[in-house]
Amino acid sequence: MENNSFPMLEKIKSPKDVKKLSIDELPALCEEIRRKLILTVSENGGHLASNLGVVELTVAMHYVFDCPDDSIVWDVGHQCYTHKMLTGRYDKIGTIRKTGGLSGFPRRYESPCDAFGAGHSSTSISAAYGIAKAKQLKGDCSHTIAFIGDGSLTGGLAFEGLNNAGRFKKNFIVILNDNKMSISKNVGAVSKYLTGIRISPWYTNAKTGLERFLSKVPLIGYPVVKLLTKIKNKIRDAYYKNNLFEDFGFLYYGPVDGHDIKAVIKTLTTAKKVNKPVFIHALTVKGKGYQFAENDPKSFHGIGKFDIDTGEPLSHSKSYSSCFGEAMMSLAKDNSELCAITAAMTVGTGLSDFASTYKERFFDVGIAEEHAVTFGSGLAAMGMTPVFAVYSSFLQRAYDQLIHDAAVQNLHLVLGVDRAGVVGEDGETHQGLFDVSILNSIPGTTIYSPCYYEELRTCLETAVLSDKGLTAVRYPRGSEPEIPVDYADFSTDYSIYGNRNASRLIVTYGRLFGEAVKARDMLNEYGIKICILKLCKIKPISEEAVKFATGFKNVHFFEEGMRSGGVAEIFESELMKHKFSGTFRITAVEDMFVPHSKDTVALRALGLDAESMYETMKFVKG
Repeated sequence: MENNSFPMLEKIKSPKDVKKLSIDELPALCEEIRRKLILTVSENGGHLASNLGVVELTVAMHYVFDCPDDSIVWDVGHQCYTHKMLTGRYDKIGTIRKTGGLSGFPRRYESPCDAFGAGHSSTSISAAYGIAKAKQLKGDCSHTIAFIGDGSLTGGLAFEGLNNAGRFKKNFIVILNDNKMSISKNVGAVSKYLTGIRISPWYTNAKTGLERFLSKVPLIGYPVVKLLTKIKNKIRDAYYKNNLFEDFGFLYYGPVDGHDIKAVIKTLTTAKKVNKPVFIHALTVKGKGYQFAENDPKSFHGIGKFDIDTGEPLSHSKSYSSCFGEAMMSLAKDNSELCAITAAMTVGTGLSDFASTYKERFFDVGIAEEHAVTFGSGLAAMGMTPVFAVYSSFLQRAYDQLIHDAAVQNLHLVLGVDRAGVVGEDGETHQGLFDVSILNSIPGTTIYSPCYYEELRTCLETAVLSDKGLTAVRYPRGSEPEIPVDYADFSTDYSIYGNRNASRLIVTYGRLFGEAVKARDMLNEYGIKICILKLCKIKPISEEAVKFATGFKNVHFFEEGMRSGGVAEIFESELMKHKFSGTFRITAVEDMFVPHSKDTVALRALGLDAESMYETMKFVKG
């Protein structure tokens, strides 16, 4: 892919410029967009396969509608790269996911064309309905489009939105990007239902053609259309059953080839004239136009830097996720009650081998975290040991279920909380900074936050085999930090590292221990002795660990999580109970959302990297 010339794209300064092109010129524009997507993501990392699959749909939307007057609401949001290029941000697309650059998701602060922010699944229809209703109340007759896909229709919120939006009168359109995928292959009854529609579109085609013909017949045309519509509905109900979306109150169009830009434009233009809510079912290929992504859309859903010519990632390193997967395999071998649950994240959470080896005990529930927790609680109620592997930021959606369905009933549900802490380039909606505060608020919960792979394996084993009730093992994205040569205390409780006779103590947990070790070495060179108290079990906090900390004059807690409700605040409270008379300070994430950047940049900005710890501890008196 050597052609790095993009003459058409460079002329697109706003959606109005898309409309200046003829329909016959649009395929060439789509080809340029695909090349630019592949080039950009190969250099920056990001969501490739999902964006390649929606190029024609996005171009068609901007060709037919008038953004930002017409509002486009994206679901999940990682499908919006083409949208950004066509809405005045092409010249900045090379900064996507970089510090200070474009976000990889829709952000209202970036452009008026980003009608609603998104980073999680299934929100588009509800948000779009709210926008449409507000427009109606203000006398605004512009259109509102909810663009949903990548498995988002498996989330319950999408159906809550459909249930309400179906009563809207006009200028409201839902576009389903049906690529048969979320991140992994779509699962469940909704997926099977859409497959049925994909392979049986005859009644829709027949209805449209016949109605078009009869409506042109003078005098008798319209009455005949009404009569045949009733007959058609009877036939449909008998042979095809019914169309779910029409039952919700939508006029259904589809399936339409989402890569046939002329067909998509024709469908959108027709939908624009209808005085009732419209549901457009578009079939697409995830990864379209880049063979490696088409062949392996799971790997190219979210990917780091890669070689365009070979499709190979530029880095191959072991990760916490792969370690978790290996530990699950080991535990399942001798424990027939162990089950694994994922919410469309089989690959991302390291469960691919478990899924293929223990098929009967593996459950991918689709993008439905609330259901996953309650389903897992049901398994636990019957004596199984469910482990729900979930990204920290996605676990937020199941807060009520964690309390009501698991903790209140003291059911033994284990959470493998992946991507805990700063996650870098995915930004605000994906930072794993809230799970500790959330779980800390739930009575009876046990939380582990290991730093090293060996600790992760041991903590998971303890959580599965020994602990009771709701238990979480949380771990960050990426690889473990370097293990000090003189460190050997891989305890699941707490460990002490450094000079026990020092007057200054650093307390931390998780991967920040690696930063604390570097800071300690730097301070040693400066002539300052430091001791580190490394917590592994962060709820409940060991009383012995608290007692140990009372022996120091200066204690500083560094936490890669929210200060409010975090471990540091609880640790301080426990210190006071033990009559601590020294100075206690906290560095954690204050009342803010952390923007996208590399992990190293974010940790530095938050005062949580080794250099920041060194600077903080160097000027402490005593």
